[in-house]
Amino acid sequence: MLLELEQSTEELQERLAEVRRYLHIEDKEQELSRLNAEAQAPDFWSDQAHAQEVMAKSADLKSEIDSLNEAEDLLDELTAAEELALEEPEDEALAELVYQTNKKLYGLLGELELNSWFDGEFDHGDAIVTITPGQGGLEAQDWVEMLLKMYLKYCQNRGWKVDVNHTKVGEVIGLDRATFTVYGKNAYGMLHAEAGVHRLVRISPTDEKKRRQTTFAGVQVLPVLPDEIEVEIKPEDLRVDVYRSSGPGGQSVNTTDSAVRLIHQPSGIVVTVQNEKSQIQNKEAAMKILRSRLYERELQRRQEKIEELKGPKKDISFGSQIRSYVLYPYQMIKDLRSGYQSGDVDAVLDSGELDPFIINYLRYKTSKNISEH
Repeated sequence: MLLELEQSTEELQERLAEVRRYLHIEDKEQELSRLNAEAQAPDFWSDQAHAQEVMAKSADLKSEIDSLNEAEDLLDELTAAEELALEEPEDEALAELVYQTNKKLYGLLGELELNSWFDGEFDHGDAIVTITPGQGGLEAQDWVEMLLKMYLKYCQNRGWKVDVNHTKVGEVIGLDRATFTVYGKNAYGMLHAEAGVHRLVRISPTDEKKRRQTTFAGVQVLPVLPDEIEVEIKPEDLRVDVYRSSGPGGQSVNTTDSAVRLIHQPSGIVVTVQNEKSQIQNKEAAMKILRSRLYERELQRRQEKIEELKGPKKDISFGSQIRSYVLYPYQMIKDLRSGYQSGDVDAVLDSGELDPFIINYLRYKTSKNISEH
């Protein structure tokens, strides 16, 4: 019985060796030993916050080391099973064992590769995503809603928790803005690959002549900042408005003024949250988003100063999109950075199957960074 394998054993062996190099596993084993020794100190739990941080970091390191060890064990099992299968080609149970072990190792290496690529300060944490319409008129608002549904499905597929903080209904169709927070392992590291301009080409659903329409939407992805990151927000700089939450069409969601709008007057940043029934909860969520946006703004300001020294930047133009979604005259979604593409547009837009796009982009980004250093 012949079953199609995900990758050859030789290719999986090469990937495993590469992952081991990326992960610097020996350094992590030493770090784990150091943290375990620290946890044995008599006064370790005198500082509860620090102790919990150490325990969480130890757990993450142990999980990563255990996963790599499991991958190496699986490779040994796969090699042995293949040798037996060659000796007994008619044994269907051995062929199935080779197939299942290959598949399991392929998936485990994929997760290990993701961990090896995430070396940013916030990559392993939660994310705040905002989608806004761009060029394309009212239909760009419909594109915002389509992207929101795609991302919500993707988060569900990955087992991440999502809070939709705010949606603003479009003038005729779709949404004029959508902001949501994603809680889960590597959420920021994964979703940050989606930041940029997304282009949609299709037959216009609102045009009586059924002409082809091109629309754009922007996706912003920010990290949820840990509490220890300091972002100064002076009370006198903050204006707080409260009003009654409303859903599509203006229906009242509840009978209290629970929705919160924060206006940071020095920067002009406005954050609105209305998904919770409690005004206090909405304000807490809004402050979390505001902190992240102010932090990102400061990083951008510093980067702009560096860019000034490098010389003038090119204007952002029609070709600034990171991904193109073509529904007519043919069907194709293509990431313009990695070159990865798929003709199964329904799987991506309706079922949220974004992993191949994100993983191929991260692999491309990692290889590009390696070649530049």
